[in-house]
Amino acid sequence: MATSTPGDRIIPTLKDMQQVYQNYTAEDQQVWQILYGRQMAGLHSQACQSFLEGLHTVEFKGETIPDFSQVNQLLKEVSGWEVVAVEGIVDDKVFFQLLSERKFPATTWLRRMSELDYLEEPDMFHDVFGHIPLLTNGPITEFLQALSKIGYEHAENPEAIELLSRIYWFTIEFGLIRENGNLRVYGAGILSSVGETKHSLSEDPLHFAYSVDQILDTPYRKDVFQDRYFIIDSYEQLLGSLGEIRAKLEARL
Repeated sequence: MATSTPGDRIIPTLKDMQQVYQNYTAEDQQVWQILYGRQMAGLHSQACQSFLEGLHTVEFKGETIPDFSQVNQLLKEVSGWEVVAVEGIVDDKVFFQLLSERKFPATTWLRRMSELDYLEEPDMFHDVFGHIPLLTNGPITEFLQALSKIGYEHAENPEAIELLSRIYWFTIEFGLIRENGNLRVYGAGILSSVGETKHSLSEDPLHFAYSVDQILDTPYRKDVFQDRYFIIDSYEQLLGSLGEIRAKLEARL
Protein backbone atom coordinates (compact mmCIF):
# COMPACT_ATOMS: atom_id res chain seq x y z
CA MET A 1 0.00 0.00 0.00
CA ALA A 2 1.38 3.39 -0.92
CA THR A 3 -0.55 6.59 -1.38
CA SER A 4 0.18 10.28 -1.45
CA THR A 5 -1.85 13.19 -0.14
CA PRO A 6 -1.54 16.94 0.15
CA GLY A 7 0.79 17.59 3.07
CA ASP A 8 3.60 15.37 1.79
CA ARG A 9 6.40 17.87 1.29
CA ILE A 10 8.80 16.33 -1.23
CA ILE A 11 9.60 18.86 -3.95
CA PRO A 12 10.32 17.40 -7.40
CA THR A 13 12.03 18.98 -10.34
CA LEU A 14 9.29 19.29 -12.96
CA LYS A 15 11.51 20.80 -15.66
CA ASP A 16 11.94 18.41 -18.57
CA MET A 17 10.46 15.48 -16.64
CA GLN A 18 9.12 12.78 -18.91
CA GLN A 19 8.49 9.08 -19.10
CA VAL A 20 11.39 7.45 -20.94
CA TYR A 21 9.62 4.28 -21.97
CA GLN A 22 12.65 2.42 -23.29
CA ASN A 23 14.25 2.60 -19.85
CA TYR A 24 11.77 0.14 -18.39
CA THR A 25 13.42 -3.20 -17.67
CA ALA A 26 12.05 -6.70 -18.09
CA GLU A 27 11.50 -6.76 -14.32
CA ASP A 28 9.50 -3.52 -14.50
CA GLN A 29 7.22 -5.03 -17.14
CA GLN A 30 6.86 -8.21 -15.09
CA VAL A 31 5.98 -6.25 -11.93
CA TRP A 32 3.26 -4.38 -13.84
CA GLN A 33 1.92 -7.68 -15.22
CA ILE A 34 1.78 -9.28 -11.77
CA LEU A 35 0.17 -6.30 -10.06
CA TYR A 36 -2.33 -5.78 -12.88
CA GLY A 37 -3.27 -9.46 -12.93
CA ARG A 38 -3.75 -9.65 -9.16
CA GLN A 39 -5.98 -6.58 -9.08
CA MET A 40 -8.09 -7.47 -12.09
CA ALA A 41 -8.79 -10.96 -10.72
CA GLY A 42 -11.43 -9.49 -8.41
CA LEU A 43 -12.13 -5.94 -9.50
CA HIS A 44 -15.07 -6.75 -11.79
CA SER A 45 -17.12 -7.39 -8.65
CA GLN A 46 -15.32 -4.87 -6.42
CA ALA A 47 -14.57 -1.71 -8.41
CA CYS A 48 -17.11 0.91 -9.38
CA GLN A 49 -18.47 0.72 -12.90
CA SER A 50 -16.87 4.01 -13.88
CA PHE A 51 -13.40 2.67 -13.06
CA LEU A 52 -13.92 -0.44 -15.16
CA GLU A 53 -15.20 1.66 -18.06
CA GLY A 54 -12.25 4.02 -17.62
CA LEU A 55 -9.78 1.13 -17.85
CA HIS A 56 -11.26 0.32 -21.23
CA THR A 57 -11.26 3.96 -22.36
CA VAL A 58 -7.57 4.53 -21.59
CA GLU A 59 -6.74 1.07 -23.01
CA PHE A 60 -4.76 -0.25 -20.07
CA LYS A 61 -3.48 -3.78 -20.58
CA GLY A 62 -1.88 -6.28 -18.27
CA GLU A 63 0.92 -7.12 -20.68
CA THR A 64 2.60 -3.72 -20.89
CA ILE A 65 3.25 -0.62 -18.81
CA PRO A 66 1.11 2.28 -20.11
CA ASP A 67 2.80 4.83 -22.33
CA PHE A 68 1.89 8.31 -21.04
CA SER A 69 1.87 9.83 -24.53
CA GLN A 70 -0.70 7.32 -25.75
CA VAL A 71 -2.77 7.59 -22.56
CA ASN A 72 -2.82 11.38 -22.85
CA GLN A 73 -4.21 11.28 -26.38
CA LEU A 74 -7.15 9.24 -25.11
CA LEU A 75 -7.65 11.22 -21.88
CA LYS A 76 -7.63 14.61 -23.56
CA GLU A 77 -10.37 13.52 -25.96
CA VAL A 78 -12.61 12.32 -23.13
CA SER A 79 -12.03 14.76 -20.28
CA GLY A 80 -9.32 17.25 -21.18
CA TRP A 81 -6.96 15.82 -18.56
CA GLU A 82 -3.40 14.63 -19.02
CA VAL A 83 -0.76 12.75 -17.05
CA VAL A 84 2.47 14.61 -16.29
CA ALA A 85 5.62 12.88 -15.09
CA VAL A 86 7.11 13.85 -11.71
CA GLU A 87 10.04 12.51 -9.71
CA GLY A 88 8.08 11.80 -6.55
CA ILE A 89 5.50 13.20 -4.16
CA VAL A 90 5.03 16.82 -5.08
CA ASP A 91 4.99 19.97 -2.98
CA ASP A 92 1.48 21.04 -1.98
CA LYS A 93 1.37 24.16 -4.14
CA VAL A 94 2.72 22.34 -7.20
CA PHE A 95 0.33 19.44 -6.60
CA PHE A 96 -2.73 21.67 -6.38
CA GLN A 97 -1.65 23.83 -9.28
CA LEU A 98 -1.23 20.84 -11.57
CA LEU A 99 -4.58 19.34 -10.63
CA SER A 100 -6.34 22.68 -10.99
CA GLU A 101 -5.00 22.75 -14.57
CA ARG A 102 -6.28 19.21 -15.27
CA LYS A 103 -2.78 17.73 -15.07
CA PHE A 104 -2.36 14.63 -12.93
CA PRO A 105 1.17 14.17 -11.49
CA ALA A 106 2.41 10.59 -11.74
CA THR A 107 5.71 8.95 -10.99
CA THR A 108 7.30 6.85 -13.72
CA TRP A 109 9.09 4.24 -11.59
CA LEU A 110 7.72 0.87 -10.49
CA ARG A 111 8.30 -0.99 -7.26
CA ARG A 112 10.67 -3.94 -7.25
CA MET A 113 9.58 -7.56 -7.18
CA SER A 114 10.42 -7.67 -3.45
CA GLU A 115 8.01 -4.76 -2.79
CA LEU A 116 4.87 -6.13 -4.45
CA ASP A 117 2.72 -5.85 -1.33
CA TYR A 118 4.01 -2.72 0.37
CA LEU A 119 6.24 0.30 -0.19
CA GLU A 120 6.34 3.64 1.59
CA GLU A 121 6.28 5.99 -1.40
CA PRO A 122 3.61 5.62 -4.12
CA ASP A 123 4.89 4.23 -7.41
CA MET A 124 3.51 4.33 -10.93
CA PHE A 125 1.12 1.43 -10.36
CA HIS A 126 -0.68 3.39 -7.68
CA ASP A 127 -0.56 6.70 -9.55
CA VAL A 128 -1.50 5.33 -12.95
CA PHE A 129 -3.58 2.19 -12.44
CA GLY A 130 -5.35 3.57 -9.36
CA HIS A 131 -6.06 7.12 -10.48
CA ILE A 132 -6.05 7.47 -14.26
CA PRO A 133 -9.15 5.43 -15.23
CA LEU A 134 -11.41 7.68 -13.13
CA LEU A 135 -10.04 10.78 -14.85
CA THR A 136 -12.57 9.82 -17.52
CA ASN A 137 -15.42 10.46 -15.05
CA GLY A 138 -16.86 13.98 -15.35
CA PRO A 139 -18.10 14.62 -11.79
CA ILE A 140 -14.95 13.10 -10.25
CA THR A 141 -12.64 15.26 -12.34
CA GLU A 142 -14.70 18.37 -11.65
CA PHE A 143 -14.57 17.61 -7.92
CA LEU A 144 -10.81 16.99 -8.03
CA GLN A 145 -10.13 20.18 -9.99
CA ALA A 146 -12.33 22.35 -7.75
CA LEU A 147 -10.93 20.82 -4.53
CA SER A 148 -7.44 21.54 -5.85
CA LYS A 149 -8.31 25.18 -6.49
CA ILE A 150 -9.33 25.45 -2.83
CA GLY A 151 -6.07 23.75 -1.88
CA TYR A 152 -4.02 26.11 -4.01
CA GLU A 153 -5.58 29.08 -2.24
CA HIS A 154 -4.55 27.63 1.15
CA ALA A 155 -1.27 25.94 0.16
CA GLU A 156 0.76 27.96 2.70
CA ASN A 157 -1.56 27.12 5.62
CA PRO A 158 -0.64 23.76 7.26
CA GLU A 159 -3.93 23.57 9.17
CA ALA A 160 -5.97 24.02 6.01
CA ILE A 161 -3.85 21.45 4.16
CA GLU A 162 -4.35 18.92 6.95
CA LEU A 163 -8.13 19.33 6.76
CA LEU A 164 -8.20 19.18 2.95
CA SER A 165 -5.94 16.12 3.09
CA ARG A 166 -8.65 14.32 5.05
CA ILE A 167 -11.21 15.09 2.36
CA TYR A 168 -8.83 13.94 -0.37
CA TRP A 169 -7.86 10.82 1.59
CA PHE A 170 -11.36 9.58 2.34
CA THR A 171 -12.66 10.30 -1.17
CA ILE A 172 -10.10 10.26 -4.00
CA GLU A 173 -7.79 7.80 -2.24
CA PHE A 174 -10.06 5.65 -0.04
CA GLY A 175 -13.64 6.34 -1.08
CA LEU A 176 -16.44 3.81 -1.52
CA ILE A 177 -19.66 4.21 -3.50
CA ARG A 178 -22.98 2.39 -3.33
CA GLU A 179 -24.05 1.11 -6.75
CA ASN A 180 -27.27 -0.84 -7.20
CA GLY A 181 -27.31 -1.59 -3.48
CA ASN A 182 -23.74 -2.91 -3.42
CA LEU A 183 -20.56 -1.36 -2.05
CA ARG A 184 -17.97 -0.66 -4.73
CA VAL A 185 -14.54 0.99 -4.66
CA TYR A 186 -13.61 4.25 -6.38
CA GLY A 187 -10.62 5.32 -4.24
CA ALA A 188 -7.23 4.86 -5.91
CA GLY A 189 -5.47 3.82 -2.71
CA ILE A 190 -7.86 0.87 -2.47
CA LEU A 191 -7.98 0.05 -6.18
CA SER A 192 -4.19 -0.30 -6.34
CA SER A 193 -3.99 -2.66 -3.34
CA VAL A 194 -5.43 -6.16 -3.50
CA GLY A 195 -5.39 -6.46 0.30
CA GLU A 196 -7.05 -3.10 0.94
CA THR A 197 -9.69 -3.83 -1.69
CA LYS A 198 -10.81 -6.99 0.11
CA HIS A 199 -10.55 -5.33 3.51
CA SER A 200 -12.53 -2.23 2.58
CA LEU A 201 -15.53 -4.24 1.39
CA SER A 202 -15.48 -6.68 4.31
CA GLU A 203 -17.27 -6.38 7.64
CA ASP A 204 -14.02 -5.66 9.52
CA PRO A 205 -13.79 -1.85 9.09
CA LEU A 206 -16.44 0.72 9.93
CA HIS A 207 -18.54 2.11 7.09
CA PHE A 208 -20.10 5.57 7.29
CA ALA A 209 -22.29 7.61 4.99
CA TYR A 210 -20.36 10.47 3.38
CA SER A 211 -20.18 13.41 5.80
CA VAL A 212 -17.97 16.46 5.34
CA ASP A 213 -18.05 17.27 9.06
CA GLN A 214 -17.12 13.74 10.10
CA ILE A 215 -14.30 13.50 7.58
CA LEU A 216 -12.85 16.85 8.67
CA ASP A 217 -12.82 15.47 12.24
CA THR A 218 -11.15 12.19 11.24
CA PRO A 219 -7.35 11.84 11.10
CA TYR A 220 -5.87 8.90 9.21
CA ARG A 221 -2.82 6.65 9.08
CA LYS A 222 -0.92 5.68 5.94
CA ASP A 223 0.90 2.59 7.24
CA VAL A 224 -2.10 0.32 7.91
CA PHE A 225 -5.33 -0.73 6.27
CA GLN A 226 -7.95 1.89 7.06
CA ASP A 227 -10.32 1.16 9.93
CA ARG A 228 -13.14 3.28 8.45
CA TYR A 229 -14.43 4.27 5.03
CA PHE A 230 -17.00 6.79 3.83
CA ILE A 231 -19.63 5.89 1.26
CA ILE A 232 -21.10 8.21 -1.36
CA ASP A 233 -24.36 7.49 -3.15
CA SER A 234 -23.22 9.13 -6.39
CA TYR A 235 -20.36 11.16 -7.83
CA GLU A 236 -22.77 14.06 -8.12
CA GLN A 237 -23.15 13.96 -4.32
CA LEU A 238 -19.41 14.38 -4.01
CA LEU A 239 -19.34 17.24 -6.50
CA GLY A 240 -22.29 18.89 -4.80
CA SER A 241 -20.48 18.95 -1.44
CA LEU A 242 -17.79 21.41 -2.59
CA GLY A 243 -19.62 24.43 -1.27
CA GLU A 244 -19.98 22.76 2.12
CA ILE A 245 -16.30 21.79 2.11
CA ARG A 246 -15.21 25.36 1.42
CA ALA A 247 -17.57 26.86 4.01
CA LYS A 248 -16.68 24.42 6.78
CA LEU A 249 -12.98 24.68 6.02
CA GLU A 250 -13.11 28.46 6.30
CA ALA A 251 -15.09 28.20 9.54
CA ARG A 252 -12.37 26.09 11.15
CA LEU A 253 -9.42 28.31 10.18
